[in-house]
Amino acid sequence: MSTRRNPMEPQGLGHALETLGAWVLALLWILPLAYAFWTAFHPPEFATRFDPLAPLSLQNFVNAWNAAPFASYFVNTIILVTMILAAQLVLCTLAAYAFARYAFFGRDVLFMLVLVQLMIMPDVLIVENYRTMAALDLTDTITAIGLPYMASAFGIFLMRQTFKTVPKELDEAARVEGASALQVLLKVYVPLARPVYVAFGLVSVSYHWNNFLWPLIVTNSVGSRPLTVGLQVFSSTDQGIDWSIITAATLMTSAPLLIAFLLFQRQFVQSFMRAGIR
Repeated sequence: MSTRRNPMEPQGLGHALETLGAWVLALLWILPLAYAFWTAFHPPEFATRFDPLAPLSLQNFVNAWNAAPFASYFVNTIILVTMILAAQLVLCTLAAYAFARYAFFGRDVLFMLVLVQLMIMPDVLIVENYRTMAALDLTDTITAIGLPYMASAFGIFLMRQTFKTVPKELDEAARVEGASALQVLLKVYVPLARPVYVAFGLVSVSYHWNNFLWPLIVTNSVGSRPLTVGLQVFSSTDQGIDWSIITAATLMTSAPLLIAFLLFQRQFVQSFMRAGIR
């Protein structure tokens, strides 16, 4: 006797609708990206019509590169994300280690304040951050863009949760061997948390690579603008609207993130699954 499920039964129909909905959402998500690829790699006259025989061209990328100082924007952005990530790794590691393994007065209260910071959107603090940067005479600098983000509440929380999963026996064994607290951190905790560091690094780099509002407010010159602000200036109506060049510039600025995610997507997913929320 066949036990095959009738696709028109309620459960089978519900599964089919879920699958159809997932495909529709995926199609809607990928359509803008597909249009950007089509427009960027074809001459401008094919930007609004699809022709399978349309010739491929890289001229749009050449025109976009020559139309704005994208080399400076790339350098500024790489310096920015590297500076922020380096500071976050050091500060978050030290803070998370203290919260995970040391008992001191006010520890729980301080950690609650860290969690409160997770619920505050960075945009709420823009005015106060700008006042602080102006008081320090740091406006229109790469340092001003990165300074408010160098202590990450999310990074502290994530590292603390990871460090708490490390068996205390490993910590005690290292101390018996004569290791200092810093040596225990660097030789026991950090190596075991390497996948989480990779995931956090990808999140931090992607966020600050794409951050727009704060860099737009605190910078006003080519020497300090990151890619997001430079791309907005480049695509403004004062420059004229040429969708082929604009999409080429957009792909050019987002390509490093796409490549990084494709290379590290497995580590990214596995690290969050391993760390969990405990």
